[in-house]
Amino acid sequence: MTTTQQPQSSTAASATAGTKTRGFAAQSATTPLEPFSFERRQPGPRDVQIEILYCGVCHSDLHIARNEWQGTVYPVVPGHEIVGRVSAVGEGVKGFKPGDVAAVGCMVGSCGNCSDCREGLEQYCQNEIVLTYNSPDHVSGGMTYGGYSNRIVVDERFVLRVSEKHNLAAVAPLLCAGITMYSPLRHWKVGKGHKVGIVGLGGLGHMGVKLANALGAHVVLFTTSAGKTADAKRLGAHEVVISRNQDEMDRHLKSLDFIIDTVSVSHDLDPLLRLLKRDGTLCLVGVPEHPHPSPSASELIMKRRSLAGSVIGGIKETQAMLDFCAQHGIVSDIEVIPIQQINQAYERMLKSDVRYRFVIDLASLQ
Repeated sequence: MTTTQQPQSSTAASATAGTKTRGFAAQSATTPLEPFSFERRQPGPRDVQIEILYCGVCHSDLHIARNEWQGTVYPVVPGHEIVGRVSAVGEGVKGFKPGDVAAVGCMVGSCGNCSDCREGLEQYCQNEIVLTYNSPDHVSGGMTYGGYSNRIVVDERFVLRVSEKHNLAAVAPLLCAGITMYSPLRHWKVGKGHKVGIVGLGGLGHMGVKLANALGAHVVLFTTSAGKTADAKRLGAHEVVISRNQDEMDRHLKSLDFIIDTVSVSHDLDPLLRLLKRDGTLCLVGVPEHPHPSPSASELIMKRRSLAGSVIGGIKETQAMLDFCAQHGIVSDIEVIPIQQINQAYERMLKSDVRYRFVIDLASLQ
């Protein structure tokens, strides 16, 4: 079945060999992604089958495809920013029906029983998070395969509702980049009267600027590239600081309530800590290839500042983010590519040659 075919009922799906799936996979850390055929399970009682329309390209995809974080099991089919149309549902599914637009983010399972899961914080599950790809698949066996494919089957608890009011391709990156920024902004109660810094204007940072602005904060974008000033202001930044310019940095000393640092390379955190007011927080969401240098204790102690981290969001919060974005007309700035260009997209991503997220059109798999 392709994305242009009519949805089918779960009974029809069960009656056919509808589990054959096409995608792109990395077969090793040093080989390019290439066409790959595999099987998805047929929908169980609580499963939703989605024909994938679009899948965002996250920097995590590249890290895992190339085993830069270690632990990749090959072949690996990346992709965890998924938007598609429901084609079949299990008999116990209540929240979705064939024809609905639905989304899947970074997780497709968790224990459901620990205190974190019970609080709707599945991303911090104390036992086991089942990631959308490269995680042990306890239902079908083997490993989970992600959204660089034409379909996926996911437990209803991890499927999200999507408004069709906006460009669905541009909605896809909200499933990782969007929630990664929304969750800390909400947790630290960012809103009107707050001065918020966003460090880095990439896939994450540009969503942080849009979201913080929509929440009513005064947004300051910190970047090493003067060429991004106009774009940052277009996206909603009220001020742009070139972080290599010490005079510009000094003008913001002890003035920010909250900073989200999206940069995923090792760097000195002390200059950012100095920008915080008393009781301000620097939140890290980028995972560097090497540990950051240890920050100065005095920068934390003398102003009761906090250094924190955050990762994606739970399913309830991710749905809230999607609803918030639909209400405020927020989507990602994207460049749509056919899946046959994924290897070139990885190389361009390494050069920051995308504004600001690649999204794969899965119709290109036909």
